[in-house]
Amino acid sequence: MDTLVITTVDGIAYGLLLAIAAAGLTVAFGAGGVLNLAHGTLIAAGGYIAATTSVGTWGSLVAAMALATLAGAAGGGVLAAATAALRGRGHLDQALLTFGIALIGADLLTTAYGSDVLRPRMPADLESTIVVAGYRYPVDRLAAFGVAVLVAACGYVVLHRARAGRLIRATVDDRAMVAAIGVNPRTVDAAVLVASGALAGLAGALTTPILGVGPGTADTALLLSLIIVVCGGLGSVPGAVIAAIGVGVVQTVGVVTLPALAPYLLIAAMAVILLARPSTVPGQATP
Repeated sequence: MDTLVITTVDGIAYGLLLAIAAAGLTVAFGAGGVLNLAHGTLIAAGGYIAATTSVGTWGSLVAAMALATLAGAAGGGVLAAATAALRGRGHLDQALLTFGIALIGADLLTTAYGSDVLRPRMPADLESTIVVAGYRYPVDRLAAFGVAVLVAACGYVVLHRARAGRLIRATVDDRAMVAAIGVNPRTVDAAVLVASGALAGLAGALTTPILGVGPGTADTALLLSLIIVVCGGLGSVPGAVIAAIGVGVVQTVGVVTLPALAPYLLIAAMAVILLARPSTVPGQATP
């Protein structure tokens, strides 16, 4: 029972990290209108930058997080420029273009960083353990989960309380009205993709100390993000957070309790959710 409790807590915490990764994808689709299949590559890029920049000091760790976020934002800017001409032509064209960018990006990352799985060196303070509710828990995981919660809270405030969030929602609902008040909707679209890329880069940096980063990271990150976004509802950020926690728990508990079936549990859970849930989810974008 103790093992199951710890594993469940691990799953919830892992789900919070996945929520940051999936939030970038769902924001890109729901607010930016772009089906971005290069999202996993941006996550992997952030992970590689963090793994090679953090060398065991607090300064290098902060620099790694900042550089990974900036690199993701820059990648989002590139995607915004590349997909601008495809707006209005359907998501299939966007998917083909961003998938091609993902293939090129993944190959460039493997060429630059090699085929080994990399992990950053963390400050000594983060490599210890502390007792939480009678259980020993790694400090670096708690720190990563704390950052994930903080980012999620900030994202909620921006989307639902700040003027920028109101402008984004207005652009989704009525682009002509936004243009009428003097704001270029294309600028809002580009800003959303930049923010989405920044979230992807930060997610890569946060998960790399725990999972490492290697040639398969981009594909795994994209697959998990797609499952979370589909289960949570396309464009629904609250739905993505709930789905991410569910995915984290299913994966973590499944590996411990049913290791032989673990690879299939997530797909089975996704199928059940899609069959059982209503046809629409609150906050879901209409394709």
